[in-house]
Amino acid sequence: MKRLRKPQLALLALTMILSVVLSACGTGNSNTNAKTGEGAAEGNSGDKPVTISFIHWRGEDAAVLDGIIKKFEEENKNIKVETQVFPSDQYQSTAQAKLLDGSVGDVFAAFPGAQFEAIAKAGLFTDLSGSSFVDNFTPSLIESGQKDGKQLAVPYQLVYNIPIYNVKLFEKYGIDLPKDWDGFLAAAEKLKQKGIVPIAFPGADIGPGQFMNPMVMNNAPDEEIFVKLEAGEAKLTDEWWVKTLSQFKELNDKGYFQKDALGTKGDAAGALFVQEKAAILATGSYQLVGNKKNNPELQQGLLAPITVAADQAVFEGIHTTTFMLAVNSKSKHPEEAKKFIEFLSRKDVAGEYANGTGQNVTIKDVAYTSDELKAVAEWTAKKTRFQPRFTIKNAEVQKAVTSSIQAVLGGTEPAKAAADAQAIVDQQIGK
Repeated sequence: MKRLRKPQLALLALTMILSVVLSACGTGNSNTNAKTGEGAAEGNSGDKPVTISFIHWRGEDAAVLDGIIKKFEEENKNIKVETQVFPSDQYQSTAQAKLLDGSVGDVFAAFPGAQFEAIAKAGLFTDLSGSSFVDNFTPSLIESGQKDGKQLAVPYQLVYNIPIYNVKLFEKYGIDLPKDWDGFLAAAEKLKQKGIVPIAFPGADIGPGQFMNPMVMNNAPDEEIFVKLEAGEAKLTDEWWVKTLSQFKELNDKGYFQKDALGTKGDAAGALFVQEKAAILATGSYQLVGNKKNNPELQQGLLAPITVAADQAVFEGIHTTTFMLAVNSKSKHPEEAKKFIEFLSRKDVAGEYANGTGQNVTIKDVAYTSDELKAVAEWTAKKTRFQPRFTIKNAEVQKAVTSSIQAVLGGTEPAKAAADAQAIVDQQIGK
């Protein structure tokens, strides 16, 4: 073979380089093109495949959400959604740390109250004000996602934090729904005499934070009571909270909770109710579908304890707008993240989520078809107040409040438990 001279080698190399460059320019493959302009600054990757992370705590919704995500991905071929689900208690304590570097939680759910405030303070919410999908939500139901005039998150779920009761058991024993505290105690006593646990109470985890809301709602009808607590204008040692703790003690002392209520977790309390060994489950409407799945024969309703005389009752129950959808300000793909929330906010998609999971939603004009959602539909017309616990912005104060309930169940006198909790509040607010 004839050896090429150096000038010839240089010419051949140049020809090959030009051939490769021209070939690349002629492929039309968008994955090789650099995105410029406004879209690039916002993380818009054109047709390049993008994977966004979605984190939340609703493991019981996973199957329904997986189906919805599949439809989203079919409609948006260049976007994939990876989901991570954490236990709710773990999520409240660790979600903020997971969001910090933007590698997790392009879209994330947040609890209202202390967690929302902490994430807002850390600057991890993207301002959603002006996004077209915000108009899909009922305005009055997304106020908990607003701060400083901005819509930082859009609550997706409308939950009633009211105990669930077994309709058949109440009918079987001729128990009318109580309208005052004496009536509530009488109903519990009648159930106890029939060998039924009156109230399944998950005192080891979610119970105190859930049941405290209907228990305190009429003892302290001022909807700003916990705001005033954190401002130093009210105290847990005042009559409204000591009375609430005293009523928890009364229910426990009279045997209206199951044995070892303080050691009972949510799943165990739920099992007592599903097996119809307990007539009331002290949690909320979010468990209706799970209960029915585990016992298709259950007939369920919602029953809020009225802790005062009937003519003194201001509120009939508690509602919460939660599962607050948000876009991580550290996300590298904010436009794709917003597109996913926009998809979830469509009426048909929200309806699929609602009826599949048994959760009322904050989206306008959704048609509810499940028996469980129809069972709670009447509560939309009742006088309910936003969950008091979620008006507490300081996580340590919130913990002190719920821990005082556990202290009473453990044998501490209500006044002492209230004083111990107030000491923590004073430390937190600098008193």
